[in-house]
Amino acid sequence: MSEAKILAAWQHHWRDEADAAFLYRVLADTETDASRKDIFRRLAEIEDRHVGLWRRILEEHEVTLPTPKPSARARLLAYLARKFGPAVLLSLLLREEGEEVKGYLKLHRESPAGAARATALTLAQESAQHAAQLRELTGTEGEPWHRTGSGGFLRNVVYGFNDGLTANFGLVAGVLGANVQTPIVMLSGVAGMIADALSMGSSGYLAAKSEGEVYAHEIAMEKEELRLMPEVEEQELALIYEAKGIEGARARLMAREVMQNPSRALDEKVREELKIGEAHSTPLKEGWVTGLSTAVGAFIPVAPFLFLQGFWAVWISFTLSMVSHFAVGAARSVFTGRGFLRSGFDMFVVGLGVAVVGYIVGDLIVK
Repeated sequence: MSEAKILAAWQHHWRDEADAAFLYRVLADTETDASRKDIFRRLAEIEDRHVGLWRRILEEHEVTLPTPKPSARARLLAYLARKFGPAVLLSLLLREEGEEVKGYLKLHRESPAGAARATALTLAQESAQHAAQLRELTGTEGEPWHRTGSGGFLRNVVYGFNDGLTANFGLVAGVLGANVQTPIVMLSGVAGMIADALSMGSSGYLAAKSEGEVYAHEIAMEKEELRLMPEVEEQELALIYEAKGIEGARARLMAREVMQNPSRALDEKVREELKIGEAHSTPLKEGWVTGLSTAVGAFIPVAPFLFLQGFWAVWISFTLSMVSHFAVGAARSVFTGRGFLRSGFDMFVVGLGVAVVGYIVGDLIVK
């Protein structure tokens, strides 16, 4: 990084720390629980110290700083917290602390040797500790600066099927709106099915490949954290063991033993904290699963035209497609957490809307 970019990064962190101090004080003011109020006040004081650290470093590099004032975003968040309670801010601040850990680790790598580089590492460690405290308050798990999670086989099947069904249903409806012969409807539907399956299959392949790259990045980042912040990572590991029901002293002893072996510690953190296991689907498999499920969904509106013509082909295609839309909407509720009837009805309405719009467009084109 150039010196100008490094100075700009330091000023960015200075402002972020000032906003964080302001928001923690807002949380303390709005919190009714005495112990939580005290936590927020202590966090605000630590953020004030961070502001002072960056101010001193920047002034050593002849950067004059004004008295920090809350940004417009921070003032808006403070208003929301005062209006609706501190819970509004907690998850956001947890994510912000996670972003600070990532940002400070990056700054530690890229800054020249000196006070700023050491400060970045110290602040990464303290931000990780803040995140741990906020996780306890919010009841969330995992480190917020890591983003992992596989879509899973069933999710790919459901969403691929949904995409193929909806897209090809609209295409078939549009061709019917153009009032063409059955062979043309069938040809258009089959062509649409193949195109959509290839498109979704390639997207699934690329998404899985990107996910693998994300996993590799997260594992490398965890490895660096174990090297740079061993005390924090040991505490994290002990908390994971405690969450599994292991007594506190025993959990801390186990974590200390694991941390003696860097390779074992990394394996343990990757498995228990990042939830990255060995059995992850390959990009090729993801592409085949997504593409094939898309083709199956896209085949439904076309199938009746392979065996029937005229009125019966149209209405059986419509009926099958609408029932399938409801079914796939209900299946999606497994992932969204919504009621299956409501989710199914929503997809039913979407399918109906796609059919109507497609038919109208086809009708208008031939006029």
